[in-house]
Amino acid sequence: MVFSPGSDEIYKESLALHALHKGKLEIHSKVSLKTRQDLSRAYTPGVAEVCRVIAKDRNLAYKYTLKANTIAIVTDGSAVLGLGNIGGYAAIPVMEGKAILFKEFAGVDAFPICFENYETDFVDQIKNIAPVFGGINLEDIAAPKCFEVEDALQDIGIPVMHDDQHGTAVVVLAALLNACKVTGKKYKDLNIVICGAGAAGFAITRLLKCIGYDPRVCTRVNEIIVCDTQGTIFREREGLYKNKYKFIIGEETNRPALAGSLSDAMIGADVFIGVSAPNIVTEDMIASMNKKAIVFAMANPVPEIWPDRATHAGAMVVGTGRSDFPNQINNVLAFPGIFRGALDARATRITDEMKIAAAHAIADYVPHPRSDRILPSILDKNVTKNVAAAVKKAAISCGCSRDIE
Repeated sequence: MVFSPGSDEIYKESLALHALHKGKLEIHSKVSLKTRQDLSRAYTPGVAEVCRVIAKDRNLAYKYTLKANTIAIVTDGSAVLGLGNIGGYAAIPVMEGKAILFKEFAGVDAFPICFENYETDFVDQIKNIAPVFGGINLEDIAAPKCFEVEDALQDIGIPVMHDDQHGTAVVVLAALLNACKVTGKKYKDLNIVICGAGAAGFAITRLLKCIGYDPRVCTRVNEIIVCDTQGTIFREREGLYKNKYKFIIGEETNRPALAGSLSDAMIGADVFIGVSAPNIVTEDMIASMNKKAIVFAMANPVPEIWPDRATHAGAMVVGTGRSDFPNQINNVLAFPGIFRGALDARATRITDEMKIAAAHAIADYVPHPRSDRILPSILDKNVTKNVAAAVKKAAISCGCSRDIE
């Protein structure tokens, strides 16, 4: 059954599901505790020896504890879904949902860590919980704080990734690679308009334009123009210096310095990527794009333009964030495999090489893309396996993995 955005039925069913199970997540023991011998080995006195060897070499935590297969899903509740700053308590159901996705698709044990007082030193709090985890997935943290937190956590010895940024960017890159095969457009010649300059928009822009990426592993598109609620972003725009991240966009994109609206920016574009708001793109705007246009309208649940309208206006390949239309662009294609590969490599961080390897693994999983199938199904667990293998290989190749027993 497909539920329309205005339907209350799915919300009622979700409330009933969560009430019935008291959430979606629980902990199971891996060992038996039926005898005194069981207890002595799993807890005191036997566990003291495990503590002693880890105290001598903390890397042995990967061998003797849950660290090797466990990540924290960390949020401050400041940007949850489209609900905004609803706080740590209200964020729990979403983080639980992310945890079961990790388990279902990648066999990764993940646990929600939801902070309520988001004005405290968030970075130090995360550092202090890091010892038990093999990686940290930052989730639903508002921009620009999400950029600052992720940057500050890159040297703590385990991979840290803000999925709303990089998971989304990886899947967009994969979708774009295959859309080019369908349309016959050359990736390096693409002129792209991105609507939305928050976490996802910033990360997509950086990846597609190779801003901060090693040029030996990253291929640039020709041009990107990014739009926010004030119109196009360009270097000379008044007040741009007040936002460090939009200033970076202004410095690195929109070389013609086009000033104007989203509608102005889309004239002659090859690709539209929306991570913004519902129903802000018209058929006339799609019609003003180049022939065989590629449209990724990813606002959820209501996209920037509905697929049928985009196709009617001339778009050749259309994707959304929804599961009830072809070409669902969803970061569940990326994050389980990225973290699975990072854990398998015992990586110290998630690098450019690992993210780009993930994108190519997703794209290559569809050997003969069509206009209505540029990405694999998000329910196909073999995608995760392919992504994990590619990410592990890239981690080892770039020298950010530990020795694996």
